[in-house]
Amino acid sequence: MVANVVKRDSLPFGDVAHEFVGKQHGVANSILFVNAPPGCQIPLHSHDYDEIIVVQEGRARCTVNDKELEVGAGDIIPIPAGAPHGFTNIGETQLRQIDIHANPEFVTHWLEGE
Repeated sequence: MVANVVKRDSLPFGDVAHEFVGKQHGVANSILFVNAPPGCQIPLHSHDYDEIIVVQEGRARCTVNDKELEVGAGDIIPIPAGAPHGFTNIGETQLRQIDIHANPEFVTHWLEGE
């Protein structure tokens, strides 16, 4: 496959994120570019592969397994395969983060109401 440039704004936008599906671009990882408003909550869920969250801006309460973490800009949260996790924007501004999924497509198992 020839190298190319993908504009983030050209990616499909779900509820709170642009979705880069690696399989569609010939690579093994997928990425969510999250832009969540204050109070936004993503319920507990899991994946069969590792995920890494990189917080760029804002504040969130992130649950990983049974641990509650308060995170902010510059924090990196490694999430092992199978670990239940979710987050809530607890700040007064947008929460911007990059969620790197070690899989060519998103496969999510919702553990709470979506």
